[in-house]
Amino acid sequence: MSTSSSLPRSSPRTVDDPGTALRYELMDEADGISDLISLGLGDPDLPTPAHVVEAAKAAIDAGLADVVGEPAGLPELRTAVAAKLRRENGVPATSEGVVISTGAQEGLFLAVQAILRPGDEVLVPDPRYPSYDTAIRVARGEIVSVPTYEEDSFDLNPAEVVARITPRTRMLLLVSPGNPTAGTISPDHIRELAEIARRHDLIVISDEIYEKLLYDDTEHLSVGSLPGMAERTITVNGFSKTYCMTGWRCGWVAGPEPIMREVARLKRLTSGCAPLVSQYAGIAALEGPQDAVASYLEQYSRRRRTVLDTLDRLGFTYGQPRGGFYVFLNAGSSGMAAEELSRKLLSEAHVLIFPGTGFGPSWSQYMRLAWLAPEEQIAEAMARIERCLAPRAEAAH
Repeated sequence: MSTSSSLPRSSPRTVDDPGTALRYELMDEADGISDLISLGLGDPDLPTPAHVVEAAKAAIDAGLADVVGEPAGLPELRTAVAAKLRRENGVPATSEGVVISTGAQEGLFLAVQAILRPGDEVLVPDPRYPSYDTAIRVARGEIVSVPTYEEDSFDLNPAEVVARITPRTRMLLLVSPGNPTAGTISPDHIRELAEIARRHDLIVISDEIYEKLLYDDTEHLSVGSLPGMAERTITVNGFSKTYCMTGWRCGWVAGPEPIMREVARLKRLTSGCAPLVSQYAGIAALEGPQDAVASYLEQYSRRRRTVLDTLDRLGFTYGQPRGGFYVFLNAGSSGMAAEELSRKLLSEAHVLIFPGTGFGPSWSQYMRLAWLAPEEQIAEAMARIERCLAPRAEAAH
């Protein structure tokens, strides 16, 4: 069986955040394990659709690999993104209201810089991916965490949002499906949150990068499609998760044209245009056949079932993972803290899963498990975990 023992690192090794430092420490320990199976990283392992790759090759053959384009992105791709948002999401987008970013993470960063003023408060769900915090801090905004709970499958409760609004509140961040929780915000809650945003004159940033990866008949509702929300909503998305294009570095941010003009100005001042080859690939992804996306979801669904069946047998609790390709499991339900369990699984089962502290210091009892490995490796990893923990689980019962 082929396993992964080489773990890519996309960030500097010197970090201030203890959760991220622990993650790197575990990766260092994992480097020497020849039969390691990693269920920790969040990059899709499936191949980019063939027609997307062919479009990139055609762009290279046309001599576009070294061409620098308009910082806001190719007009053809901006038009395709706007059409996608109107067609699939009901968001009344225009090509002038779209900026192509060098990955969705950059798009979010630029949007935050374009909107926030020093001292503005931003309501953000907890737990969350740490790049949101970085963007807010660089803009000198204030982060206000809004708790979500395992028993609610990490849905965002509008009452928790309202309780934290002050005269300084400027922005509300929505992430659905979420990372690390794989929770989704229910359509009813999206509608309530939209009403809250209108009532309190809030700008909403809606990160929808996992929108196509949904399970159990879960419905995705784009907040920008609701009445009165298009003029106050920034939608962030991209190609990395849906089309397995993480390394292509191509995403988009869409919203009101005045804000997008400022985003485009900042893009020009920072990184310039996203790679043209990736942009032409993006056009093919949006306008070409979507069979691969359906195939990916089928494979993720089978892996998800294998993971959840094992966790259930072992007595773990978790928020129901309704989207994405993660489960945020409660390590405390095994009788161990997440760091202890991570080290045990790494040393005894040769399976790498990261503790939840990388997503906020209050999540030391949780772990994010990603089913981003071939099905046979997922099955082997879960069998190893079960052999490692079954005696403890039996004793607990």
